[in-house]
Amino acid sequence: MPSCHEAWAETTGKRETTWQHGSVTLDIRSLLELRSWTVFDVDDDGRVLAGYDGSGSMQLVELDPTGSRTPLTALPGPCWGCYLRGERAVVVQHDDGGNERGQLSILRLGPAPSEPVGLDGLEPLVHDERYMHTLLDVGPGVVAYATNRRNEVDFDVVVRRLADGVETVRYDAGGYVTDAAIAPDPEQVVVERLTLLPASTQVRLARPDGLRDITDADDHALHGGARLLPDGNLVMASNHGREFTAVVRVDESGAWTWLLEADDHDINVTPSPDGRHLLVTHETDGGSALAIHDADGTHRYDVSLPAYGAAGGVWSDGGRYVAIALVAPTLPGAVLRLDVESGEVETLVYAADDIPSDIRSALVEPTSHRVPTRDGEQIPCFVYTPRDGGSGSVVMNIHGGPEAQAQRIFNPVVQGLVAAGHIVLVPNVRGSTGYGKRWYSMDDVKLRLESVADLADLRTWVPTVGGDPDRVALYGGSYGGYMVLAGLSMQPDLWAAGVEVVGISSLVTFLENTSPYRRAVREREYGWLDSDREFLIEASPLTHLDAMRTPLFVIHGANDPRVPLSESEQIKSALDAKGVPCELLVFADEGHGLAKRTNRLDAYPAALAFLAEHLAG
Repeated sequence: MPSCHEAWAETTGKRETTWQHGSVTLDIRSLLELRSWTVFDVDDDGRVLAGYDGSGSMQLVELDPTGSRTPLTALPGPCWGCYLRGERAVVVQHDDGGNERGQLSILRLGPAPSEPVGLDGLEPLVHDERYMHTLLDVGPGVVAYATNRRNEVDFDVVVRRLADGVETVRYDAGGYVTDAAIAPDPEQVVVERLTLLPASTQVRLARPDGLRDITDADDHALHGGARLLPDGNLVMASNHGREFTAVVRVDESGAWTWLLEADDHDINVTPSPDGRHLLVTHETDGGSALAIHDADGTHRYDVSLPAYGAAGGVWSDGGRYVAIALVAPTLPGAVLRLDVESGEVETLVYAADDIPSDIRSALVEPTSHRVPTRDGEQIPCFVYTPRDGGSGSVVMNIHGGPEAQAQRIFNPVVQGLVAAGHIVLVPNVRGSTGYGKRWYSMDDVKLRLESVADLADLRTWVPTVGGDPDRVALYGGSYGGYMVLAGLSMQPDLWAAGVEVVGISSLVTFLENTSPYRRAVREREYGWLDSDREFLIEASPLTHLDAMRTPLFVIHGANDPRVPLSESEQIKSALDAKGVPCELLVFADEGHGLAKRTNRLDAYPAALAFLAEHLAG
């Protein structure tokens, strides 16, 4: 088995964890240093606007038709963007230190910059540091964005003309807008917003003469990717009246026609701008399979991908190309370009090729399992097993959300834990998406603690994969951080250690102190302060603090607008008073998670060293 030891680096004052694999010494830092790629946009000349974190945070890079790379930005933090239609320019969204108050700027590409530009190389487009501005869509001569500047809670959709800066509010009917798309007639915008029901959205068409509701606000269903096509039909994915999302066409009369459906997995869709084709994504157990269909749903061909993982694509404006982002458990990212007519897929970037062979040989693929529960359910779970089987120690990594899922993606922390000899369980506990509406609804509001109870079922199961139930740690971020604290406080005899990142220690104080725009969004899932306070108190880890005695490691960003730093500070203070070991790392230039590699290199090796100490046999 790989040996594991903790060392203090005298020159830096930082803990480092290394593992010996034969003659090769592998450091968690070598995994955190691996570069990742993603895709933001593609134009009809075949240029791809990609994201690359080689500088330490996700920045813009343009790949020309031959794959040649031109770095475009060198901003203080991560950014993303879209091409402006009909001109050589990019709209860039960026924030300050992870505060999520996005600002919009323009980067001119005629010619492309000889060196990546900083903030002073961008033209301000929509700037007001007090509010959020989220880029939604671009059209010929216009940009659509969502902003909460009217009342800091509701999001309006604004369309801005680039020629003269004139702005028109196309939607101001309230709610948290998750997506919007400019229709072929730029006077119309398709808007998706969250409703007050858990894990539910509504699609509305905003027109100059008023709003047309495509779906009902009281429908417990998810609708996504809605686009109005030139022929007047709207296409989207929806699980209205069904268990899994399927592809539906809604005509101008409001009649629904199901185009593609499956009984055992979600199907999502992205129509081409001209409405001729559909990019269809079959989502199965954390992975994606892509296909091109005609507008009526007729299958044309499957898209060949070089690995099985999570994938998604974006169309060029004229529908000639689809740029595809792919990430898999042993692949930090790939950028692919599909020629839609020929069906040929060209690999522009394959990040695994840049991984040194000794590191690549240490990476493992997960196996997929269904874990039985106390009440006859089955928890989907990925298991990452060390190549030599490990020493029996187990780390359970719980995803955030909760309206999300653990997917087949590259996670350097998971791979580092496996390299250290730990078996890693990555479950999709009840409440997770991707496994049907019934499953993701099983933790709504007063069912919250049922998902916590899943943790105990998973611990009972660990001997099945060679794990020692007395050496199991919990690890999670955001809602996963809440799950860590809930498990440690409500099941104090089950866990050997915990690591939580930007987690919630009290559902009450979280809802009271989170950003105004977040409160209503989260109350619909966790419960309402004015009517469910008693339950929120009962479901809060702080309420059960007297029972908590497990060592804890905490990471938080000082600028977090979602889960305030006070959530971590109060659990740290309470455990200090009890004499329970608790270490808190706070990063002044981060928000909801660690976006900068330099901070990840500080935090995650220390977290893994903490786990090595407390999971030792």
